[in-house]
Amino acid sequence: MKVLIVGAGIAGDALALSLGRRGADVTVVELAEGMRSGGQTIDLRGASREVLAGWGLLEACRQRLVEQAGMRWVDARGRERAQMPVSAFGGQGFVSDEELPRADLAQVLHAAVPDGVRYAFGDTVTALQQRSDGVAVTFAARPPETYELVVGADGTHSRVRSLVFGPEERYRRPLGLAHAWFTLPETPGTPQLDGWFTVHNAPGSRVLGARPGRAGQQEIGMSWPATDLPPRHDRSARLAHLREVFADVGWRAGELTTAAGASPDLAMDTLDQISVSTWHRGRVVLLGDSAWCASPLSGMGTALALHGAAALDRALCTHGVTDAALAAYRQAMTARVAGAQKMFPGRVASYAPRTRAGITAMTTTVRLAQRRPLAAVLTRAARVPASAVAST
Repeated sequence: MKVLIVGAGIAGDALALSLGRRGADVTVVELAEGMRSGGQTIDLRGASREVLAGWGLLEACRQRLVEQAGMRWVDARGRERAQMPVSAFGGQGFVSDEELPRADLAQVLHAAVPDGVRYAFGDTVTALQQRSDGVAVTFAARPPETYELVVGADGTHSRVRSLVFGPEERYRRPLGLAHAWFTLPETPGTPQLDGWFTVHNAPGSRVLGARPGRAGQQEIGMSWPATDLPPRHDRSARLAHLREVFADVGWRAGELTTAAGASPDLAMDTLDQISVSTWHRGRVVLLGDSAWCASPLSGMGTALALHGAAALDRALCTHGVTDAALAAYRQAMTARVAGAQKMFPGRVASYAPRTRAGITAMTTTVRLAQRRPLAAVLTRAARVPASAVAST
């Protein structure tokens, strides 16, 4: 089985790992010059844990866990307004006691990929032509080649999807917010988190968050209404936009917008969902965010990527590269994807309230939800994700 995987993110590397272990002839092409760093913390509860354990990687991930106390909300002066410890709702609150940086999960997966899998960094596909013997692929840098199967695991702005399924606008469902994230190295003057994922909400649906990362690092997230966002390729314009949006916000806004400009792993994008009615055409199939992005607000992106890779691997192992395999993959993932994308009403508004009154209502709800008797009810329901209360 000769397979090309486009994208070396979590989904792409997970599939390369599982197919490579079965002896498939796998090539992974990635636009970046190397493995991507940065990204938010990954929760090992539930679905992610299940797949990683099946691949024998759970213990390697557990060795990279970061200290977690829980989540707390602060005002403009850093005073606490509400908190939710990791023990809330029977350990099913917004933050678990088993989380690791996304970059660490990526390293664990990549290190486990068999040596026979080939990687081509700094390259991408430019054309895909379906033929009777497979898919003829033209690359930006390397010679053309034909594969039995091409897997688009290249994210929300998938090039594979645009080449085969059509423009992104057909599949993108905007949630109305933009988001920036980067890694902040701690210095002697950096405010300490003491294990708490700390969030400040400001009027105008603006959100600042800092959460524990690797030793000596914090993972920073910033959200705001997605209006007049400069083009993705114009970093300086985007940084200026970020400073303007948060100019009058308190807490650590000045520090964090300045740090964003110096960060080598700064990423900025809109918060969207991607919904594609069919995940394959001929011998081209989509995997991960390119097929079904539920947005970071779902908290399910990594779990879906891992489960999707495992499901596609099982289908190909059972049926070979056939329509039956790709249909089985779709059947295995449809309900899981639909559940992740169906966020509760008001999810965006509760994450990024527009007014001071909305912020007060949100933090009050967080406090009240943890008191008896409501806490007991929610603990039983917490086998439902705790995202049904407020924000992550």
